[in-house]
Amino acid sequence: MVKKEKNIIARRLVHSYLSSIISISMVLLLVGLFAILAVNAKSVSDYFKENVKISVILKEEVEDLDAREVDKHIGGLNSVKSTEYISKEQGTREMKDLLGEDFLKVFDVNPIPISIDVLLNADYFEPDSLEAFKLQMSSLPQVDEVLYQNTLIEAINDNIERIGLVLMVFIALLLFISFVLINNTVRLNVYSKRFSIYTMRLVGATKAFIRAPFLLRSMFQGLISALIAVLILLGVLFVVKEQFAQLFNVFEPKLLAAVMSGIVLLGILICVVCTFFVVNKLVSLTNDELYY
Repeated sequence: MVKKEKNIIARRLVHSYLSSIISISMVLLLVGLFAILAVNAKSVSDYFKENVKISVILKEEVEDLDAREVDKHIGGLNSVKSTEYISKEQGTREMKDLLGEDFLKVFDVNPIPISIDVLLNADYFEPDSLEAFKLQMSSLPQVDEVLYQNTLIEAINDNIERIGLVLMVFIALLLFISFVLINNTVRLNVYSKRFSIYTMRLVGATKAFIRAPFLLRSMFQGLISALIAVLILLGVLFVVKEQFAQLFNVFEPKLLAAVMSGIVLLGILICVVCTFFVVNKLVSLTNDELYY
């Protein structure tokens, strides 16, 4: 009978310990995800800015050789990240894929002009810089028109700062929530041992002596929880790398390593700090307060 009760108590303790680790890991995982987005916010915003195409449409009479020279000239500008030359043949193939094979039948001649798709550097993605680039391109005698999605560009510029602010607010909230959840989890675990703490106090144990095993246990609990969160986070990053390789490339390895290290330190720190205050409070409980 006594052995059965001990087994039940042991299972409950293991279940409680595992529940605590899982809860702490999930909170640290959320903090890590938002932290990665926050520390790489500029790189991510630059990625989106540098992938918005600006189409420079050349005049119909421009020959391929002259068009190649224009492409070379545009590619050499400081504001330009890269260019893609779209010949009449390539443009025609793309339009056939979009509109069908018979779209040319309504025209006497091929209306598809030579064009150049331009990607700008992120620093030149401001409205004034874009307008200056458009005027610069329009001044070239071979250029007929310069097209870009003005509404998309405005949306990106308007929302980048808001997204950064929202991420910072979310991280602050998650840190607060993580502290509260971890504090409650640790308090429940330590509170279940309040009678042991009281017994140790009765036999003359000092606060430091009573705290030591709890702090050591909480340090390992925080470490294990943080390592689980880091492993899951690495799994998420692996999926991002496989599915969105270009987006993954904008993440800086040093910042990713810093976030991982921060998660480990945060998990240990919060668990140890919460345990310290909870044990201190329990050590000061009177005999009557042990039952409430």
